[in-house]
Amino acid sequence: MIHQFKEQKAQAVQEMRALVEKAQAEKRNLSGDESAKFDALKSRVTDLEGQESRASFLADAERRMIGTPVDKSQADLESGISFLEVLRAGMEGRNLTGAAAEYSQETERRTGRKAGGMFIPLSLLEKRVNTTTSAGQIRPTDHRADLFIEPFRNKLLARKLGARVLTGLTGNVDVPAYGTGVTSGWVAENSALTASDMTFTKKTLSPKHVGALSEMSRQLIQQSSPDIEQLLRDDMAFALAQAIDSAMIKGGGANEPTGILSTVGIQTVSLSTLNYANVLGMLKLAEMSNSESAAWLTSPQVMAKLRGSLKAAGIAGYLSEGGQLADLPIYSTKQVPLNTTTGQVILGDFSQVMLGIWSELDILVNPFDSVAYARGGVLVRAMATCDIAIRHPEAFVVASDVVIV
Repeated sequence: MIHQFKEQKAQAVQEMRALVEKAQAEKRNLSGDESAKFDALKSRVTDLEGQESRASFLADAERRMIGTPVDKSQADLESGISFLEVLRAGMEGRNLTGAAAEYSQETERRTGRKAGGMFIPLSLLEKRVNTTTSAGQIRPTDHRADLFIEPFRNKLLARKLGARVLTGLTGNVDVPAYGTGVTSGWVAENSALTASDMTFTKKTLSPKHVGALSEMSRQLIQQSSPDIEQLLRDDMAFALAQAIDSAMIKGGGANEPTGILSTVGIQTVSLSTLNYANVLGMLKLAEMSNSESAAWLTSPQVMAKLRGSLKAAGIAGYLSEGGQLADLPIYSTKQVPLNTTTGQVILGDFSQVMLGIWSELDILVNPFDSVAYARGGVLVRAMATCDIAIRHPEAFVVASDVVIV
């Protein structure tokens, strides 16, 4: 279904372009009939974009529910792309081939934008490959890339907790939202009712850019080992994924999207006195806003306090046991910011977070940077364009004063 929307939209855009190019070739403006046809096609494209966005959202929701990709053909195409081959093509100044070329061309056609370098799917950098094969005979001089010691990294949880992902975006996105509703009241016989109207608001998503820049040696990129490709993937994946995940949790800084903790309207409470009654108070606030709280999110320091704090004096049991707090799952990551002596706990429905994606990962390889060139290396730049909005801020309850020392 999504593929059909894309094909229809591409056909409409092609017809619009043909109208404009014909008028330009004849050095004239569009005629009345041509303008009417152009406007009709423009409305058609807008309608198709809306249908595609809704279909993409449903497909993504179904994928999160069942844990498998809905668009198998897209998944098959992405699985055939080699990140290392993309870097080599950029370094050698040649065009992409195979699945990588097909994907980049399809993305350019769908979005109407040319890549600064080469488009590759974000999912490519999210892949994780576990290699357990070892050589039959090990010598002290063997270089064991398959046993590469990776760094400990922050857990990236915000998206995994159920954030809504909107893909294939082009212009700014306005999502209509309920403001206030009609009111009812009792009246005496033959008395008039007081009129009231519904009001509406909107949530706006606009492109914001995140990127990473790294110098890599020529020899590293030219190596054919799949282990090296996985190393490149993991390192660049984490750099961008960490920035997006951090923005979803907090954000609000210069040029950043606004995440949960920086959104006006979230509910706040105090957990300076850490006991079960105050924890239940957070649940009460969430329930009073009619939201369905799905999980807790906090930092490792606060998690340690919760695991070591009794529910109440004289009552057996700790606040957090078995990966749960008040019968809801709780997760911890260093992505949740903390102060010197206090940490934060977030309770909420994380499906109320919208992550809009305008651009798949745009990879540009620059072998001519003066500094890198002198060393025979290349600069690799990875960029993505996205934004974040919270559908219902009141769906989140935050305590920012949990004492951790």
